Amino acid sequence: MKLKNPMLVVTDIDKSVEFYKKVFGLHVIMDFGANKTLTGGLSLQTVETYKEFISASEITFGGNNFEIYFEEDNFDKFIDKLKECDIEYVHPVIEHSWGQRVVRFYDPDKHIIEVGENLKVVCKRFLNSGMTPEQVAERMNVPMKFVNACLK
Repeated sequence: MKLKNPMLVVTDIDKSVEFYKKVFGLHVIMDFGANKTLTGGLSLQTVETYKEFISASEITFGGNNFEIYFEEDNFDKFIDKLKECDIEYVHPVIEHSWGQRVVRFYDPDKHIIEVGENLKVVCKRFLNSGMTPEQVAERMNVPMKFVNACLK
């Protein structure tokens, strides 16, 4: 058994492709018309065909029970880029207790997208601020092995 990729049902496949291209730089690598696979393995499926696949008369969006997660090395630059996009935020940038900054927002069909600061970047940020490796491990609640790997 092998997990292939997540698939999102979308109301306007061209609008969704453009969104993921503009915000994340993803491109179509397989185009089957009603289904498109983007770089990174994300697939999009038209709502009309998906209704047929599952024999449903209605598909609901915006359930807030699922998200797609991305990590970004240059988090501040990405946040600046979002300011140029028409984004509906779930919440602004927050910092979790382990120090990782994240932002959540909706795609055009109200699927939640989370973008988090790369955890190795978080670790290096703490180390560069003068924290000892032991303090970083405690602050981030990660094993010393992770912190030591970040030192390399």
